[in-house]
Amino acid sequence: MTKFNNLNRRHFLMTTATSALILGAGPVFAAEPIKTAGIYTVPVEQQWVSRIHIAALAAQERGDIEYTFSENVSNTDYARVIREYAEAGNKLIIGEVFGAEAEAREVAAEYPDVAFLMGSSFKEDAALPNFAIFDNYIQDASYLSGIIAGSMTETGNIGMVGGFPIPEVNRLMHAFMAGAKEMNPDIKFQVSFIGSWFDPPKAKETAFAMIENGADILYAERFGVSDAAKEKGILAIGNVIDTQAEYPDTVVASAIWHFEPTLDKAIAELQAGTFTAADYGVYSFMNQGGTSLAPLGTFEGKVPAAAMELVKQREAEIKSGAFTVTINDDEPTSS
Repeated sequence: MTKFNNLNRRHFLMTTATSALILGAGPVFAAEPIKTAGIYTVPVEQQWVSRIHIAALAAQERGDIEYTFSENVSNTDYARVIREYAEAGNKLIIGEVFGAEAEAREVAAEYPDVAFLMGSSFKEDAALPNFAIFDNYIQDASYLSGIIAGSMTETGNIGMVGGFPIPEVNRLMHAFMAGAKEMNPDIKFQVSFIGSWFDPPKAKETAFAMIENGADILYAERFGVSDAAKEKGILAIGNVIDTQAEYPDTVVASAIWHFEPTLDKAIAELQAGTFTAADYGVYSFMNQGGTSLAPLGTFEGKVPAAAMELVKQREAEIKSGAFTVTINDDEPTSS
């Protein structure tokens, strides 16, 4: 575990004010930042966690929170770190409990005056009113990126490399596949999971195998996949973050997650004294500003016009509610 009580690595000075917010005690002055801790099982550079971290830094910069964090926290150590932050006076704790669900909820029950906003594959529990959950429901943008991939593949063979087959990954893959099939219903998919959230070498090797098996576009749910695509001279579709600048000849499009609507909603509820157990997943939807399709960058004008017209049409329909991307949390399989 690596713990940061300052953000020298990010060249960002934290405030030293202590929050006097008591959960459920009513409104607080906007000038009084909420003492907030982030607990992450991977480095903050990792795609998914980086979006939470960036949103927290932005909230701190505008004075809403006072933020510290720990990264590379093991699942077996997660409960202890939660307790330490709660004992230190933090009033909002954010993070991801996918591998420590039961333990995290048990600790949260011991600190009813601390608000928890945690990434989770499970639902909120009214019996634990201080524990809200979220997930990156960015299937809308994933679907749009699939349309682009379906229009760019020449072999009709797309490789997909994921971390674990859990709902938050599965739904994005299914949405991507559905989008690709809008352009070509005969596309075949190679699907594999590497059993890690952060193992670029393993993701890269898995991607190499898919390329050997005929894939000419890769869905890069994990770091390392785009590196394989770059080395072999094929295309990739990004996920959660925009890496087009790093892979200008490789990454065609990316589905971006914006955590700001989720965190900002929680902060507003805390400031109003109304924070309670809830599912914040909806704030990742496109019509809430929680996801978008990244700019195409160097691929602007290179994607077939028919695909871009469909992307524009579907995006407008998603935002208006006229079209809904199916949420399928089942494990996807190769076809």
